[in-house]
Amino acid sequence: MFNFFDKVFFLKFIKFGVVGGSGVLVDFGTTYVCKEWLKIPKYISNAMGFTVAATWNYIFNRIWTFESKNPEIAWEFFRFFSVSLVGLGINTLILWLLVSKFKMNFYLSKLFAIGVVMIWNFALNLLVTFR
Repeated sequence: MFNFFDKVFFLKFIKFGVVGGSGVLVDFGTTYVCKEWLKIPKYISNAMGFTVAATWNYIFNRIWTFESKNPEIAWEFFRFFSVSLVGLGINTLILWLLVSKFKMNFYLSKLFAIGVVMIWNFALNLLVTFR
C-alpha cells in the first residue's frame, strides 16, 4: 500500500513532518497559553491547541505537502478535520492514560501522543483527504 522507498512518497512524508513540526509549536503554544495563563482545564486546553494546530496544518499541507488544487476547499477541509478529530480522540486517550494512569509529565505525554497521531494523520490524509 505504501512504498516507503518511493521518492515522491518519502518527500511528502518529510514535508508532512515539517508542517507537523510547526503544528506542534502552534499546538503547544496554544495549549500552554490556555492552560497556564487562561487557567482553562488541561484537557480542554489540549483540545483547543489541537484544533488550532489542525487548521494550521491543513492550510500548509494543502499548499505545500500535497499541493492540492481541489476547488472544493470546504469539503477537503471537512475531510482533513474529520481525520484530525479522530486523531484528537486518539491523542486525548493516550494523554489521559499516560498522565492519569502512569503519572507521566503532561507535556512529555503530549509529545508522545502527537507522534502516534502523526502516523495516523499522514496515512488517512494521503488516502482520503488528498487522494
